[in-house]
Amino acid sequence: MDVESRQGPKGDTMAAAATSEVSVDWRGRPCRSRKHGGMKAAVFVLGIQAFEMMAIAAVGNNLITYVFNEMHYPLSKSANIVTNFIGTVFLLSLLGGFLSDSYLGSFWTMLIFGFVELSGFILLAVQAHLPQLRPPACDMMAAAAAAEAAGGCEEAGGVKAGIFFAALYLVALGSGCLKPNIIAHGADQFRRGGGGDGGDDGGDGKRLSSYFNAAYFSFCVGELVALTVLVWVQTRSGMDVGFGVSAAAMAVGLVSLVFVAAVTKRKQVCPSSSSTATSRTMILATGGAPVHRINKFSFLDKACVKVQDGRGGSGDGGKESVWRLCTPAEVEQVKVLLCVVPIFACTIVFNTILAQLQTFSVQQGSAMDTRLGGATSSFHVPPASLQAIPYLVLIALVPAYEACFVPAMRRATGVDTGITPLQRIGVGLFAVTFSMVAAALVEARRRHAADEGRLLSIFWIAPQFLVFGISEMFTAVGLIEFFYKQSLSGMQAFLTSMTYCSYSFGFYLSSVLVSLVNKITSGNGGGWLSDNDLNKDRLDLFYWLLSTLSLLNFFNYLFWSRWYSKSVETVQVAGVGGGGGGGNEQQEEKGVAEINMGH
Repeated sequence: MDVESRQGPKGDTMAAAATSEVSVDWRGRPCRSRKHGGMKAAVFVLGIQAFEMMAIAAVGNNLITYVFNEMHYPLSKSANIVTNFIGTVFLLSLLGGFLSDSYLGSFWTMLIFGFVELSGFILLAVQAHLPQLRPPACDMMAAAAAAEAAGGCEEAGGVKAGIFFAALYLVALGSGCLKPNIIAHGADQFRRGGGGDGGDDGGDGKRLSSYFNAAYFSFCVGELVALTVLVWVQTRSGMDVGFGVSAAAMAVGLVSLVFVAAVTKRKQVCPSSSSTATSRTMILATGGAPVHRINKFSFLDKACVKVQDGRGGSGDGGKESVWRLCTPAEVEQVKVLLCVVPIFACTIVFNTILAQLQTFSVQQGSAMDTRLGGATSSFHVPPASLQAIPYLVLIALVPAYEACFVPAMRRATGVDTGITPLQRIGVGLFAVTFSMVAAALVEARRRHAADEGRLLSIFWIAPQFLVFGISEMFTAVGLIEFFYKQSLSGMQAFLTSMTYCSYSFGFYLSSVLVSLVNKITSGNGGGWLSDNDLNKDRLDLFYWLLSTLSLLNFFNYLFWSRWYSKSVETVQVAGVGGGGGGGNEQQEEKGVAEINMGH
C-alpha cells in the first residue's frame, strides 16, 4: 500500500528510519503528492469495481434459481448453498487483505485473483451449456406438487456436483480476494495525514469520503446492470449464456485494470511500497498523522516496554529481539482492532437480512404474478430483477446525498462528511428493520391471495428491496469508511476486508437460522421453511423474526458505538515526525470530532 513518509524533527531516529520509505508508482518511482494520487488516480478503480460487481451479482442474485431448477436441490438446501457461497466470498476477503498487505500489494492481488474468478465463471458457463454435466431435466415445482410420486427429480451428485462446487468456489476465491483491494487501492491514493511537503491536504479528508460514495455509486451501477440486463439474458437465453456474459464482464474489467494501470495512469497511480521486507518500518511511518489511542486494554502497553539491561534472556547482553518489542503505534493498532470487533459484530444481522433478499425474496417473487402491464401482457419480470429497484433509486440518491445532504449536515454538525461513519452505520441499522417488516406484511398478503386462487403482483415486494437499498447506502459506505480510517500504513486492505467479512458472517448466520428455525418449528410435521412450496411454508413468520432481531441489534449497536467513542483518543505517537503546519493540525482535530461522533 502507499507509504506516506515525512521528515521528522532533527535527531529523531524513528522518523529518520521512516523516511527510507516513500510512496512509489508501479515501476518503483517516487510519487509526488501534489502531482500524483487523488481522484484522478482513484477513478480507474471504479471501473473494475463496476465490472466485477456486474459479473458476481448476475451469478449470486439469481443463483438460487439455477441451483433449484437445474441442479435439483431442495429449496431450503438451495438457499443454504447460495448463502454459504456468498458468505465464503466475503470471508475470503480477509485472505485477500492479508496477501496484499504482506506480500503482493493491492495491484498484483487484484490481477492474480481476478483471473481466478474469471476461470470460475468460464467453468460455470461450460457446465450450464453441456447437458451431460447436469442432472436430467425435471420440473421441481411439479415434483413438489406430486410429493407422493416415487423418486422425484434427480439431485446433482458425484462429478456433476464436484464441477459445480469447484466452479462456484473458484469464483468465491477470486472475488473474495479482489474485493477489499479494489476499495483500499483507490482510497490509498488520498493522503490521510499532514502534508509533509508543506501543502494543505485538508481537503483530502472530504475527497476520501467522496471517493467512498463514488465507489458505492459504481457498485450500484454494476448491480443495476446485472439485475436487469444480465438476469434478463439468463431468463431469456439460458443460464449458460448468462454465466458467459458474466465471464465477459469480468474479462473486460481485468483488461481495463491492466491497460489503465500500466499505460494511461502509469504516472499517477501509487499502489504499492517498493519493498515488503520493511513492513515494520511502514507501520512506524504514520506520516505525522495522529494515531488512535485506546484508553482500554492498558495491559497491552507492556508490549512496548523495553526489558532492562541484563534481563533480556537472550544471551547477548540484554538486547531484546525486535519481535518482542513493539512500537506504540503497533500496540495502539491492536487495541483499535479489539475495539472495532463489537461494531463489526453489530452489522452481521444487517447482512443476514441481505441474504434473505437474495434467496427467499427471489422465490417469493417467483410465486407471484410476474407479468408487466396486467393480464394481457406477455412480458414477464424476472423475480431476481426486482433487486435492481433499490439500485435504480440509489443511482439518483447517492449523488444527491453527496451534493445536498452532506453540505447541509456539515453546516449543522461541523463534521466534514456531514455525519460521522458511526452515525451513518446507525441510521442504516435502524432503517433495515423496516425492510423485513414490509417483507412480512407482503408475504402474509400473498399467502392470503394464494388461498383465494389469486396471484399478487410481483411489484408488491418492491418496498422491501427499496428500504434495504437506502439502509445499505448508509451502513455499507459508513462501515468501509470507518474501518479504513482506523488503519495505519500497511494495514488498509486488511482493515477494509473486515467490512466484507461482516457480509460473510451474515450469510453464514442466515444458513444457521434457516436450519435452526426448521428444527424448532418442525414439531407439527413441517417447519416454517421446510417445504418447497411457499404457500405451505410460513415465510412471513420468519421475516417477523428477522425484524425483531434487527431492532434488538440496533439497540445493541447504540451501546457499543458509544462505548467505542468513549474508548478512543487521538494523539501524536511519540517518535513519529510531524509535518505540515498548523492548518493540518486543525484538519486532524476535525478527524477527532469524527471519531467521537460528536459526543
